[in-house]
Amino acid sequence: MSSVRTLPPLAGYALALGDDALILAQRLGQWVARAPQIEEDVALANIALDLLGQARTLLSYAGTVEGVGRDEDDLAYLRDDRDFRNVQLVEIPNGDFAVTMARQLVFSAYQYELYAALKGSADPTLAGLAGKAVKEVAYHRDHATQWVLRLGDGTDLSHARMQAGLDQVWPYIGELFESAGTTSQLPGVAVDPSALRPAWDSYVTEVLSEATCRTPEPRWRSRGGRDGLHTEHLGHLLAEMQHLHRSHPGATW
Repeated sequence: MSSVRTLPPLAGYALALGDDALILAQRLGQWVARAPQIEEDVALANIALDLLGQARTLLSYAGTVEGVGRDEDDLAYLRDDRDFRNVQLVEIPNGDFAVTMARQLVFSAYQYELYAALKGSADPTLAGLAGKAVKEVAYHRDHATQWVLRLGDGTDLSHARMQAGLDQVWPYIGELFESAGTTSQLPGVAVDPSALRPAWDSYVTEVLSEATCRTPEPRWRSRGGRDGLHTEHLGHLLAEMQHLHRSHPGATW
């Protein structure tokens, strides 16, 4: 099986965005039957399904562009952690509900700017996906925003936990806006993530201010997810996600 390191730039770009969506979908799915209220079980499940739909389109497209016969299932279930190209933010454990909402706020705000820009891509598949996905992530962003406001500007305890959640996810944010090598090789097709930062900063800063939370100032930052460098948490997540497929190769239902 060929390594993702040899993928054509377009396939690598689609794969990286697909991996972000796939891994976060898996994380959010872990909240089902564990969320603070039944409505939130449904909401998080729906967000996870939206992300999974994005991942299916992107991974399938990456396999088609690669041209060696790998489909979305091969790419989801038959790669090891070093072959995944997601940012580390999406693989960190859910933590408490405030951590999950902090992660969802920063990631969906990033995805919103990404897909809004990607609607203008010269690639019809990416542009078509973005046109649909930007509407989905607008809801994801709003849902997370409402929870951050509710918790941040709530009781002393909810405020403290919301601030702790923000502090926990903030070291992983810089990686979202790093320009990968594949991006520079796809002018007019890919979006330079560094160009998304100003609009992201404006939105998130306003939310934190209204939530009476301070913007964290982390002493370290994550690096390397796009190059296959991950936390120990991704291996555990993949072991759970891939177990059935690997245990019964070729099975149909």
